[in-house]
Amino acid sequence: MVHRRADGRVGEELTAWLDGQADALARFARASVRDSGGFWWLDERGRPDTTQPLHTWIACRMTHVFALEMLRGRRAGTTAGDDGAADPAALTDHGIAALRGLLRDDRYRGWFASVAPDGTPVDAGKAAYPHAFVVLAASSATVAGRPGAADLLDEALDVVLRWFWDEDAGRTVESWDREFTASEPYRGANSSMHMVEAFLAAGDATGDPAWAARALRICAHLVHEVAAGHGWRLPEHFTPDWRPLPEYNADRVADPFRPYGTTIGHWLEWSRLLLHVAAAVPDPPDWLLGDARSLFGAAVERGWSVDGAEGFVYTLGWDDRPVVRSRMHWVVAEAIAAAAALYRRTGEAGYDRWYRTFWDYARRYLIDPVDGSWRHELDAANAPAATVWHGRPDVYHAYQAALLPGLPLAGSAAAALAGYRASQVASPAERRVD
Repeated sequence: MVHRRADGRVGEELTAWLDGQADALARFARASVRDSGGFWWLDERGRPDTTQPLHTWIACRMTHVFALEMLRGRRAGTTAGDDGAADPAALTDHGIAALRGLLRDDRYRGWFASVAPDGTPVDAGKAAYPHAFVVLAASSATVAGRPGAADLLDEALDVVLRWFWDEDAGRTVESWDREFTASEPYRGANSSMHMVEAFLAAGDATGDPAWAARALRICAHLVHEVAAGHGWRLPEHFTPDWRPLPEYNADRVADPFRPYGTTIGHWLEWSRLLLHVAAAVPDPPDWLLGDARSLFGAAVERGWSVDGAEGFVYTLGWDDRPVVRSRMHWVVAEAIAAAAALYRRTGEAGYDRWYRTFWDYARRYLIDPVDGSWRHELDAANAPAATVWHGRPDVYHAYQAALLPGLPLAGSAAAALAGYRASQVASPAERRVD
């Protein structure tokens, strides 16, 4: 059950429980560090999977998490991990070095999607998705005050503005070839969503309000226009002029990044991000909260336990029937964070009940009692599976599920940690799950 103090403040037991979850995930993440540069994909037991290349998105997510760990430790008056292991500042610096060296294209600029251990490009394409995470990692590290982070952020923002941002349309360009000469005839909601997160973080790190304004423009298009116009069934795939492609990947329904149909977890993630946008822009429009409510409500109504078993299905068809019934850990992590954010914003008990429901599910099925990491995928009966994902490649979603409920709403987690005051943490996130 969940316990809450009567005065609406975070209690010591709650703080210890959430911190314990973050500690365990950060400890698990340390095994990803590759001594000679970059971060490994981790297997089910937290061992490096050396059959995988070094992915930029993993390097960025791990760098982001270690920067947040550094800020969390600073808030608590410590500088190293809870068990005296590697200082998160050093691990953040390790990530910055990889992004300024191993993973960066010195010839044509930008970042490779992935490289071999010797630095040879495995996927030399330049995609918006990993570039959004370069901005996020650099922003968090900049807020944490790490050397070289601000220069990395300046370069990443320049690359994003030059090739991945359509200023006239207020939308994201999906991908290019290595030389930035040919653009893919596709636009995607997933990369756009992560650009919202990245732009908010960049605004906090640089103090430039234009980044939050750009994030708002993306949300206005994809959520307030497109999602609302489709009954909150957000299309994920589009033509270059942003016409939906409802049958995209109908022959690859379980694609890990571009699955067919609509993705429940993204409705939840967008719901939370709308509230971060509202916290970051002056005079936020009322629709940000209204749309956040609608996306969350649609997600739990159409995606939660709709096939007779607990949990969120991965994807739905346009008739609201499950297509891929696998349960992904990141969907529940985003549900936790979205419910906490909505409760913080509204104080409505229904969001608190969903928050508890999602943590109860995570404890029963996802959190590994041996090492505290989260199983990344379950089958339709909530047994461990590896149909869409194998191993446990990173801790980004689960770590933020443990961190964000204890922070005030802000543009980014790094800014919330850096500006933390105990009096700012009010009732929406106060819970200890037993």
